[in-house]
Amino acid sequence: MAKHKKILKLEDLAKELAKLKKQGKTIAQCHGCFDLLHPGHIMHFQAAKNHADIVVVTITPDHYVNKGPGRPVFPEQTRMESIAAMEAVDYVALNKWPTAVETIKLLKPTYYVKGPDYKDRSKDLTKGILDEENAVKSVGGEVYITEEPTFSSSNLINSFFSPHSSKTREFMECFKKKYSFDQVVGDIEKMNNLKVMVIGDTIIDEYHYCNPLGKSSKSPTISTVFLRAETFAGGVLAIANHMEQFAGSVKLVTCLGKENTASAVIDKTLSQGVDSKFFTRDDGPTPVKRRYLDRYQNVKLFEVTFMNDKHINEKLEKEVVQYLNKEIPKYDMVVITDFGHGFITPGIIKCIQDKAKYVAINAQTNSNNFGYNYITKYHKSDYISIDEKELRLPFGDNYGNLEDLIKKLQTITKAKKIQITLGGEGSLWYENKKFCRTPAFARQVKDSVGAGDAVLSLTALGAKLGLNPEINSFIGNCTGALAVEIIGNEHPVYKKDLMRFIQYFLK
Repeated sequence: MAKHKKILKLEDLAKELAKLKKQGKTIAQCHGCFDLLHPGHIMHFQAAKNHADIVVVTITPDHYVNKGPGRPVFPEQTRMESIAAMEAVDYVALNKWPTAVETIKLLKPTYYVKGPDYKDRSKDLTKGILDEENAVKSVGGEVYITEEPTFSSSNLINSFFSPHSSKTREFMECFKKKYSFDQVVGDIEKMNNLKVMVIGDTIIDEYHYCNPLGKSSKSPTISTVFLRAETFAGGVLAIANHMEQFAGSVKLVTCLGKENTASAVIDKTLSQGVDSKFFTRDDGPTPVKRRYLDRYQNVKLFEVTFMNDKHINEKLEKEVVQYLNKEIPKYDMVVITDFGHGFITPGIIKCIQDKAKYVAINAQTNSNNFGYNYITKYHKSDYISIDEKELRLPFGDNYGNLEDLIKKLQTITKAKKIQITLGGEGSLWYENKKFCRTPAFARQVKDSVGAGDAVLSLTALGAKLGLNPEINSFIGNCTGALAVEIIGNEHPVYKKDLMRFIQYFLK
């Protein structure tokens, strides 16, 4: 059969397989990324052919491949054509969904074929094989595990197709000699024992995509055509969503605005696993940041903010403090996410610092509070995570030595652990008078908004557990690399995606 005739749309393939099953043919379905074909894949397909009359291979689409930076190496069309060229394969199709579950239900294979790596279900990071197995059983099929030798595409790609610099590759080789995949994953699993309270400013992020037409002929104005809009949970909402993926329980405490509570957006975007306590201020809206972007380049044209960034009034502050005094002792740690938008007052800060067993802090400097929301207003903390600019601004020092500035910050805040994120340069961690540098792992930046929040979410949990700084920094930077591929906090960094990302480096 000519290779182009082997590649079918899923719907057409389902019809073809239905005809073949009526003829008494057995169908074996193999599913995966198959980014770099190697002997293990070839033997896997041949084993499937030895077990069934017809072999079908379904391919993970490019936008659902989450095996690490620079993946997939080969685009979906190339991957399909390569597999279609193999004699053991009868049909190839591109999947439509993140997993094979819906595809299995559509194709109804006699056998769903997996490699020996999936024999031990407990080692399946995503737990997807259980869902796939249930899908196979629902259509009258069964899972067939091949026994052929396995090879690692990730190892081959890391060796010959790595998107990282030589410096980053050297770091990873050194890291792998010290720490195993099981050790890092085990540390992440420990986070599930923590009860966390997250308190801070709610932000609703709106992304309005436009088609820029150019400068108006009658005024110095950029003219655009509106195309579509998307709304996401930002600020403390996004951090709560991230932490809910990893912590045992998450309590969110925040403030909304009476003029526009944005409750419908919050109900839709806040994870159901987050327990929330909302206070309401009468003198303003829930903070909304509306960004206008060029659709094609995903570049921000300008931003409009709707908020009252003055501190909440004394009456509301007293109500919040009364609540915190009662609730804080129930939690292992409190994470303060201070965006400088009016909710985190001096009285609330004092309450948290007096009552919390462990305090992790991010005080953010942004376009709305530039020069007015410094981390140095905190004088008691256990862990701080901020970016380089947020470190330099309070000291008015744009070019000074970072390590010296971190030591000055520790003197003021009494923080036992400090992490400074450095964008494309990675991060710098300070603990027990020692510094730890970790490179950045991101190779594709779709949107940097919220990346630091994601890093804070994971490293704060690790800091509370007392994880090794090198491991915690590595976990944080892996999280950041995944976060910059998410547009506007569209969804949190999922635990399964982080596990696979780490597996890419360490397996």
